[in-house]
Amino acid sequence: MTKVPTRPGEAITGHLAGLPPFAPADAIERAVRGIGKVFALAWLALVLITVLAVAERYAPPITAAMAAVFGPNPGTALTELQWHIYAGGFLVGLSYAMTVGAHVRIDVFAEHWSLRTKAWVELAGMALFLAPFAVFVLMHAIPFVERSYALNEVSPSPGGLGGRWIIKSFIIVGFVLILAAALARTMRILNYLFRHRAG
Repeated sequence: MTKVPTRPGEAITGHLAGLPPFAPADAIERAVRGIGKVFALAWLALVLITVLAVAERYAPPITAAMAAVFGPNPGTALTELQWHIYAGGFLVGLSYAMTVGAHVRIDVFAEHWSLRTKAWVELAGMALFLAPFAVFVLMHAIPFVERSYALNEVSPSPGGLGGRWIIKSFIIVGFVLILAAALARTMRILNYLFRHRAG
């Protein structure tokens, strides 16, 4: 089980357990984890909205209350709201998972490697794959969100939600946080490879 670092200067755990603390990386990761913890409330909101969506179908008073908030077709709006909350929580959660080493890995080979080898492979993976992919997504996401905002895009479904640029903007938020987590990991690895003397 992955242990979540909580104290300043606490070394990373999981796949790269053994990397020494590095204050700038610690600060970035604490910020990313702090944002992730706030957005963890999205999962509680998702459960509550799901319960409300079910109740709306079978309880006329709740149906009337939801119609007053969302319009004549509240079921569509509540369903879309569930997907919006899920998407936002997932996109922000990716960076949190990265800072605590809880993202998916295939360690068939890596479990037999030394820490230094793992660090080099991690560095290469972030430089060759993660960072270019995140930048590529951001380059396309920014005009995507700008266009949605300029058009005041709304759901094409009858009774659907408006302000679609809000949920689309979570693509930008999520990938900026992923880049921040990758930067922290890169700083930590470079500190280990080039500055820290292993004992």
